[in-house]
Amino acid sequence: GRGTGGDIVSSVGLPRDDVEATLKQLLESHQGHLKVSESGELIYLFDRKLIRRDRVPLLQRLKSATKSFLTGAFKAWIVVMLVVYFVVFVALVVAALVAMMSRGGNRRSGGSWGRGGSRHRGHFHLPNFWLWYYIWTPRWRLGRPYYGRRWEATLDKASRPPFYKKVFALVFGPDRPKPTQKQLDRSTLRLIRARKGVLTTSELMEHTALALPEVEDEMARLLGSYAGEATVSSDGELVYTFPEIMASVHGPVTAREPNPAWLRMEYPLELTGNEKKHNAIIIAMNGFNLAAGATAPWFIFPQLGIGGLAAFVALVLIPVVFSVLFFSIPLVRLLGVRRENRSRKARNVRRQLLGLVYRESLISNGSVSIDMATAHLKTRLADHPVDTSEVENALHQLVSEFDANVSADPDGVLLFTFPMIRRQFVASETVRRRLKLEAGVIGEVIYSSADTDREASARDRAAFDRDLEEGELDLSSYLPSPNRSGFEEDYEIVVFEEQLKNRSRGN
Repeated sequence: GRGTGGDIVSSVGLPRDDVEATLKQLLESHQGHLKVSESGELIYLFDRKLIRRDRVPLLQRLKSATKSFLTGAFKAWIVVMLVVYFVVFVALVVAALVAMMSRGGNRRSGGSWGRGGSRHRGHFHLPNFWLWYYIWTPRWRLGRPYYGRRWEATLDKASRPPFYKKVFALVFGPDRPKPTQKQLDRSTLRLIRARKGVLTTSELMEHTALALPEVEDEMARLLGSYAGEATVSSDGELVYTFPEIMASVHGPVTAREPNPAWLRMEYPLELTGNEKKHNAIIIAMNGFNLAAGATAPWFIFPQLGIGGLAAFVALVLIPVVFSVLFFSIPLVRLLGVRRENRSRKARNVRRQLLGLVYRESLISNGSVSIDMATAHLKTRLADHPVDTSEVENALHQLVSEFDANVSADPDGVLLFTFPMIRRQFVASETVRRRLKLEAGVIGEVIYSSADTDREASARDRAAFDRDLEEGELDLSSYLPSPNRSGFEEDYEIVVFEEQLKNRSRGN
């Protein structure tokens, strides 16, 4: 449903303060957001079913639980099967070769090979350190996630993952970070502090690159979670203030602004996340098991006199099925990885377009054409070729979200301007200067019921002068590195907390 604070007060008969407090709690826990009416009233919008933000559909929960169980079961099978069968088959193949050569040698030279080979007494030894490396490294903690080779390169040698984690990664892919809401909020709270406790949806989009409906929903959640206040600027823009986030015992608050969206592009998802040499070793081990199991009835069994149903099941059927599954799962996953990388590429295109659109709106005060956007993307994403159609689709999406103005130059080329972005930045900067939340002081009074006509007139003239100044605001400081691009690892958001946990354990 939808309604103003007044609608709800009149419906439930509660004091306005109680209603507003309840609405903030609902914004924090349930899907909803705020809008501004033409008359400047705040309108609260919620889904009619009052859907909780943390709600997960039953079918999705069952799917996740089933996938988790099957993955865990196959991982346990992998730990035993790959190494145990590799060792068993190496021993059997060596024994079969010895038996074959021994019979051939006996026929040719009276069994000298057999006498020479008897020194081994049929035993085959693998260096113990390989087994230890497979299951353990000095400072590895059981259950710790493995995010891939780039993450591993940040660890010291003693903390690097054991080999079995790379086996799992080849089959199921590297672990994907699962940040908590608190971890996700950390960057946004830094942004709020850096912007002196005042934010608009355009500013939040600048750093998250979320679609406008998602940004509005997220801003509403922040409003409820962190005691924010929503106000309407003189030109009808919705501005959010967070005075409690700016409160500090250390005096005036300053914070380093997090990177904008165009410096936080996503790397392509890798199929395994491993180094090529590790993948080669794992593939060779499983390939050997597959070949040894598939040829056992014609090579190992006759040479060693092995036969029977039990031997066929244990040494042919089980290892062949396992090895085929081992190779099949990554091939099936490849389809999902390609689909995810198409999504990541689209999000990266959007991030870079945001950089261009914000630069033109806040600094150049100009417009964007499809050709300009395509040239911009080809420069920023040189290693990831982008089609004009991809750029056009992403640009039209931004045009729709920001309700951009569309015009044509004398040659008929479409030009897009985004006045909403500048309006929102000007509105937030105006509120920022008046509230001065970072200094813990109250800004200038803009209205008082005790004013005389002369005082009111003087105050209006002062407000008019400030409005003239606001029209010439320099907003470039709120557009960090507009001509740069960069990537951010998906594990960076969780690694800080992991480091704190490791320190608390004394590692």
